[in-house]
Amino acid sequence: MTQPPRIIKKYPNRRLYDTETSSYITLSDVKKLVLDTIKFRVEDAKTKEDLTRSILLQIILEEESAGSPMFSSDMLSQMIRFYGNAMQGMMGNYLEKNIQTFIDMQKRLQGQSQNMYGQNPMLSSEAWNEFVKMQGPAIQGLMGSYLEQSANAFLEMQQQLQKQTRNLFGGFPFPNFNSAANKSDTPQEPGKSEKGEGKS
Repeated sequence: MTQPPRIIKKYPNRRLYDTETSSYITLSDVKKLVLDTIKFRVEDAKTKEDLTRSILLQIILEEESAGSPMFSSDMLSQMIRFYGNAMQGMMGNYLEKNIQTFIDMQKRLQGQSQNMYGQNPMLSSEAWNEFVKMQGPAIQGLMGSYLEQSANAFLEMQQQLQKQTRNLFGGFPFPNFNSAANKSDTPQEPGKSEKGEGKS
């Protein structure tokens, strides 16, 4: 039987109350719940509205402002541009699957380090950091190769969707749809008009 998520109530004074421990907690305490993979739900104390995402975003903002950000300005700009885009839902799913793949790779690498250095918790922690330093270039190369393949797959999917869209809407009586699509696919040669050779 799945255990229900831990309920944390957020009051109008912005304080967070952990119903399991019957005490007020901070964002740092919520972050620890995340790190300990404890399922929880933050809700408005009055309306019961789910505020979990907004609290998690606050934690991310604090982490990003702490001096070792994960997201560059260019990456954040690209993410903002996807809001309202037809591909927004797909991009969210794409990022989620890539992060899960990264986590799976990390677990495999941790398993390798434990095989090399044993199960001692203190030793494993230090050994894991040393292992990552030693294997840094290899890990970066592996991730770079994977991300390149992933990006190419995403671009191929996008091109396939565009092609399917042209085929789908090509049968509808939309004026100049096919001609506009063909025009965007096939660039004209200099000096030629749509009807043929340009007249001098």
